Amino acid sequence: MPRKHVLICAALAAGLLVAVPGSGAAAETDYTLKVDALGKGATIDDSMYGVFFEDINRAADGGLYAELVQNRSFEYDPADNAAYTGLTAWAPHSGTLDVADDAGRMNERNRRYLKLGLPAGIINSGYNSGIAVREGQRYDFSVWARTDQASTPLTATVTDPAGTALGDPVRVEVRGDGWAKYTGTIQARKSTTTGRLLVTGAGAGTLRLDMVSLMPQDTFKGHGLRRDLAEKIAALKPGFVRFPGGCLVNTGSHHGYDAPDFERRRSYQWKDTIGPVEQRATNWNFWGYNQSYGLGYYEYFQFAEDVGAMPLPVVPALVTGCGQNRATDDPALLRRHIQDTLDLIEFANGPADSTWGRKRAEMGHPKPFGLTHLGVGNEENLPDEFFARFTEFRKAINARYPDITVVSNSGPDDTGGTFDRLWQLNKQAGVQMVDEHYYNSPSWFLENNNRYDSYDRNGPKVFLGEYASQDNRFFNALSEAAYMTGLERNADVVKLASYAPLLANEDYVQWRPDMIWFNNHASWGSASYEVQKLFMTNVGDHVVPSTASATPSTQAPITGAIGLSTWATAATYDDVSVTSASGQQLFSDDFSGTDAQWTKSGRGAWNVVNGAYVQSDAAAEDTLVTAGDKSWRDYTLNVKAVKQSGREGFLVAFGVKDTGNYYWWNLGGWNNTQSAVEKAVGGGKNTLLTDGTRIETGRTYDVRVEVRGRHVALYLDGQKWGEFTDDKAAEPFRQVVTRDRATGELVVKVVNAQDNAARTRIDLGVPVASTARATVLQGRPDDVNTQFAQPIKPRSEQVRVASSFTHTFPPNSVTFLRIRSRS
Repeated sequence: MPRKHVLICAALAAGLLVAVPGSGAAAETDYTLKVDALGKGATIDDSMYGVFFEDINRAADGGLYAELVQNRSFEYDPADNAAYTGLTAWAPHSGTLDVADDAGRMNERNRRYLKLGLPAGIINSGYNSGIAVREGQRYDFSVWARTDQASTPLTATVTDPAGTALGDPVRVEVRGDGWAKYTGTIQARKSTTTGRLLVTGAGAGTLRLDMVSLMPQDTFKGHGLRRDLAEKIAALKPGFVRFPGGCLVNTGSHHGYDAPDFERRRSYQWKDTIGPVEQRATNWNFWGYNQSYGLGYYEYFQFAEDVGAMPLPVVPALVTGCGQNRATDDPALLRRHIQDTLDLIEFANGPADSTWGRKRAEMGHPKPFGLTHLGVGNEENLPDEFFARFTEFRKAINARYPDITVVSNSGPDDTGGTFDRLWQLNKQAGVQMVDEHYYNSPSWFLENNNRYDSYDRNGPKVFLGEYASQDNRFFNALSEAAYMTGLERNADVVKLASYAPLLANEDYVQWRPDMIWFNNHASWGSASYEVQKLFMTNVGDHVVPSTASATPSTQAPITGAIGLSTWATAATYDDVSVTSASGQQLFSDDFSGTDAQWTKSGRGAWNVVNGAYVQSDAAAEDTLVTAGDKSWRDYTLNVKAVKQSGREGFLVAFGVKDTGNYYWWNLGGWNNTQSAVEKAVGGGKNTLLTDGTRIETGRTYDVRVEVRGRHVALYLDGQKWGEFTDDKAAEPFRQVVTRDRATGELVVKVVNAQDNAARTRIDLGVPVASTARATVLQGRPDDVNTQFAQPIKPRSEQVRVASSFTHTFPPNSVTFLRIRSRS
């Protein structure tokens, strides 16, 4: 995922039509929709829509992976998270406890274990509020153990927080001083979400434990994945599953988990994640915790098969992204990773008597998984360095496996220098498919429905591997739905698309928005989940040509106040002035007095110091202060700015309506690697203009911004840095029509992302059945699905249709009409 200055969308996109105040009912806007029912547009592949799984927001351990014990092998470490120890999620019950890392370990790659001075016990608290069990359900307990006594009684019990047993305990006798696995089953007598696992050893001496596990027997298709989460994913009928990331793929060291250093902070490397779970390594997770690899490559392939999806793994390209931006220059290591990738293809597709196919068969799947696509790299911000390494991977894969589609990428954003350079390199090299990622405001998605209309039909195909509007409200889902009509219309270019991220545990959130939310006992789909499900289960086989009228609108000039800000940087500002286009002075401040003209947001440390305005907190982010009149238009802003210290540069804002709606010139952003103009609408941002400008510490910069109508010109030290015209319309009425050959139906898909109803004259031009099935998502723009209320749910109804008919699409709605043709 791209590192962005993400704000949570708390308001609707400005400028859309609204209901008539006090009318008691929504106003109506008239539209026309003309369908060429006998025509045929782009073919839509069965794999068009899929899901992207990354272990972010505790999506794996504590999420899709059904293991109930947290830190089951005592491997948590400060390298993963500064707060971690080997006993994180564990508490002493009795006796003495010591996490050991010595020659007594069970195996080389699972290096720590627990020593209990008997009699002793230890308690695990699981995830969220505890270990969740359901009355009558059975749970498999297992542990690897050894004792320095001839025999040591071991007991495992699920209890409530007070220690009361919630099921009959497992009792085993640990015999001898060699590691062995002991198992048993606990049947819950009572349901709880706050359970604990108590493991005790009796007698004297020392008991050693590792890989303490409690797994529900009731998992998705019996393959160890949490049933409710897997079923929600399966209900989407995904065409592909992309895994394992994301930023996990290309961050950290690319060396293996080997002696003498046993590097924890390394990129996701597939060979770490297969074989018996007790022999798998654990790893630092880029998102700030530990990942056990209990959910590994074999499980990912198995899950894709279980939900009927194409597997699409992504491997590291030895260029880090996600803010790290380092290229590893080690030819031997590059050759090793290329060979690992070839071995991965053999693991997925090789016969059961091949080297890596045999390992797959030994894990329980003799039949090949049928891998057809494989990604190399993720959001690299060093385009030439990445592409040089990608080329070596692609050459080796094509030589050995010419039928595999090797997927490249275009960096972390939808535009900019990295994006342009990578697309240039990908086109020149004849790459088959390019992975695009972007997270933008709802208005961006409404404005850019035609993004792929102008893409080269003979160039690389697009895999839209990560996208989302920056919140989980229904308005965000509506904007995504509107955008998806453009994806389908361009299905000859956009061959794969997946919303991201997929999963989020509500108590461990590193990123939002997310498609499916959960805790230790419940799960629920966001409004975006409902939109994705509606599109993914009603795709159709090809596009049917159609045209629709647009929403009447007028665009006002850019208006708003001005602002100054910093991001993880200390900076000084001086000589701020605003003049009208006619030369009239609207505002000035040389900071010879106080800062009374400025409104602070409460972030940062702003003070007038020696005749200048200083933000001195180099760690504070988004420190925006504002001044002036929200009604200003056609003005010129001048300011002097100096970076004092920190990671980035400085930000100069204009067209400021409030803290969620503005433009700013971000000079020295993204760890001082580039500069850009960003537009915030309702708190969500998108980039309008970008280049590679970096900001020098201690240097005074003259900044000038000229706003004229909807055109803006930007000058740095008297030289024009760039200009743009923000004149794209945020069109709220979007549609696409597809044909489902199996049912003989036209699928008319209409998004009405406004407060007005859309009364629409629909001309199909062919005879049709008199009724059609309508599936509708409708709600208020601010509606959010939660564990306790899901206001955004589909409803189905029968509607009257004809060759030509009028249908009114409700305000803030997505409607799919399945119309059976009689021709």
